[in-house]
Order: sequence, then C-alpha cells, then structure tokens
Amino acid sequence: MKRLEGKSALITGAARGIGKAFAARYAEEGATVAIADINLEGAESAAREIGPNAYAVRLDVTDQASIDRAIAVVEERTGGLDILVNNAALFDLAPIVEITRDSYQRLFDINVAGTLFMMQAAARSMIKRGKGGRIINMASQAGRRGEPLVGVYCATKAAVISLTQSAGLALIKHGINVNAIAPGVVDGEHWDGVDALFAKYEGLEPGEKKAAVGAAVPFGRMGTADDLAGMAVFLASSEADYILAQTYNVDGGNWMS
Repeated sequence: MKRLEGKSALITGAARGIGKAFAARYAEEGATVAIADINLEGAESAAREIGPNAYAVRLDVTDQASIDRAIAVVEERTGGLDILVNNAALFDLAPIVEITRDSYQRLFDINVAGTLFMMQAAARSMIKRGKGGRIINMASQAGRRGEPLVGVYCATKAAVISLTQSAGLALIKHGINVNAIAPGVVDGEHWDGVDALFAKYEGLEPGEKKAAVGAAVPFGRMGTADDLAGMAVFLASSEADYILAQTYNVDGGNWMS
C-alpha cells in the first residue's frame, strides 16, 4: 500500500522547486495534492505535469482571506485536509548596516507570519474534522546559526523552528503532529538568485559562491529537491506517529545536532 493513500495535502509555494518535488512524491504515494502558489498559472502547469492527483489553488500566504479560501477549496474538493507543508518562503541578504525595513517586513510576513497563519488555519480545519493531521514546516540550516550577510533570513528560519516546537506541543492533543525539515544548500533556480546576491556583496564572479558552498558540503555536493522529498513523505506518514516538535536536518552533513 502507498504510504499516503487517500490523504489530502496542501503544499504552499509548490509551483516549482522543493514544493513541486514534494507534491510529485506525495502524488506518487497516493495523496491528492493541492499545488498552492501565488503564481496560479505556474501552479496549474505543475498540477498538469504531476497528473490527476494534483490540482492548483491560488494562495498568498500574506493574505488571511487567501489562506482561508485555499483551506476551504481543499475541504470542498477532498472532504478535509490531512497534511500541510509550509514551503512558501522568500530569501534576501544584505550587510546589517544596509538591511531595509521593507526587506525585513517582507521576509517576516512570508516566512514567519505565513507559516504561523497557515498552521493556524490548517489546525482549525483538522480539529473541526476530528481526524488529526500532519503539519510540516520548512526551516533551514540558516535557522541554526547566524550569518554575516543573512541576518534577517536566518532569524525568520530560527522563528520557524521555534514555532514548530510550540505548535507541536500545543496540537498533539488533537492528533496533529507538527515537525520541520531544515535543508542545507539546495540547488535550483532559487540558488541562482542567492549566488547573484553574494556576488554583489562579496565581490565574486557569477557561480563562484555556488561552487564554493557545494564543495564545502560533507556529502560532496549541493542537495536537490528530491533529496528532501523522502523526509517529507516520512513525516507525513503513519511511520512518524510518535514524532512531534522536531526539526530534521537534511543537508548532506552541514549541520549536526
């Protein structure tokens, strides 16, 4: 039997990258998956590519009405929500003396408030249904320590780890397991933008930072979205029934805890 057979999942920021990879793996494991993204056209394209077990939902995690509508769509389409993956996130970097309030606010709105209020809406839906559920938050190795140029992003991901612990302890009485995944450096189009920002502030050539961080991973390379998908399936499955409030490093050995 497939590990997520008959389950209903919603993955935020799933039109591309890690979220899309998770959606594809969830569908393979038998789940019906809402590809939730602010880019509806991209979400629809991803859903078509994944197949009949996937469908698109427009979602802006900074807008409470959009969050509520997305949850309502899942309830109407599948009868209820079993699994939420909080994947939507934004990255930026700058020296401490150059961080802008706009950048700070945007990162916290998406990475922290978006995670919190998606958890809240999903938990309310799961509690009302009475069948428990799974919530998986995407943290980062950046949430484990600070970095000179990445102060705000690191702070947002530290907050995600803390929220995971608090929500995990609060919601398990309702049969809702809350855990998180902390990736390391994950290859993909996202890292092209990250590399460009580091090149700007560190005086590097394009591609130089990316090559250096990949070479520094103990495993020997940057991760891929598929490297993370196994943990996402495990935490959503019955195999993780006794696990809550944990953040798992899936980073090729970058961080040990």
